[in-house]
Amino acid sequence: MNWDQIQGKWTQMRGSIKQQCGKLTDDDLDIIAGSKDKLVGRLQERYEIQKEEAQRQLDHWTQTVFETEEASRRHETVSR
Repeated sequence: MNWDQIQGKWTQMRGSIKQQCGKLTDDDLDIIAGSKDKLVGRLQERYEIQKEEAQRQLDHWTQTVFETEEASRRHETVSR
């Protein structure tokens, strides 16, 4: 899943992000509104980490979301 897809599904993705990044508030997520740069910035602020680390964590989360969606699609195909 690329960032454009995440941005397009921002409302649905908020729960997953909040679960992964519990220090982000609903207000943070409203302000971020799907912007990757804003999310990286908020991760830096809330977790007191460097930009590179925030980006690494975000990339890891994005990969996890992609793998979960792929597994779900494969399961649906097999179930039919």
